[in-house]
Amino acid sequence: MLARKQMEVIPAVDVLEGRVVRLAEGRRDSVTLEGGEPVDVARRFASDGATRLHLVDLDGAFSGSPSLELVRTIAGAGGLPLQVGGGYRTVEALEAALAAGADRVIVGTAALSDAFLAAAVARIGAALVVAADVQDGKVAVEGWTRSSEVTAVALARRCAEAGVARLLVTATSRDGSLAGPDLDLLAQVLPVGLPLVAAGGIASTADLVELQALGCEAAITGSALLAGRFTLAEARAALARG
Repeated sequence: MLARKQMEVIPAVDVLEGRVVRLAEGRRDSVTLEGGEPVDVARRFASDGATRLHLVDLDGAFSGSPSLELVRTIAGAGGLPLQVGGGYRTVEALEAALAAGADRVIVGTAALSDAFLAAAVARIGAALVVAADVQDGKVAVEGWTRSSEVTAVALARRCAEAGVARLLVTATSRDGSLAGPDLDLLAQVLPVGLPLVAAGGIASTADLVELQALGCEAAITGSALLAGRFTLAEARAALARG
């Protein structure tokens, strides 16, 4: 029997007005942590042994106009595979992000359109990641400023049918909270069968071990790393022990 592959831990670099921040539940006016200059943070995570970075352009998420210069800057600074999100709502924007140095692009709002999903899969294939940002049981859109009528499971099934490579699931109420991940939400989505990246609320290496045991492919952590709750080396050691 083959051993399960160790879950990937991906540090988050969330950028608002040129600074790395963490927001409570994604609210623009609720900065819970300041992490400094994005380039410095990216380089620190790279030197700490990160295998990938998760860049969120918060200004782009709120405006719908992501910054390609930010993608180029962080891709060059970290020297790591880079998945980017925040306001990517056209296929052309996805392609532009990849040309700027990203290797995956995360789509939230636009993914609720079946036509967009089909076009995005056709054009960028496995580089597409669909974000199911869940607020009160429904997928949140437009920078988490409103809720749709679509559940995470319904979106996951639509993604699987469209050929999407992986899903990023976040419980918005846990994001930036250090209150632990929403395991129940993730357990509802996992049976759909898509590789799943978990985010929101991770506070400890024990949380990471639980996510690995649940079957998540990767986990994104921002607040815990910025707050010094654990290091990437400690996370990898805990996951290796299982």
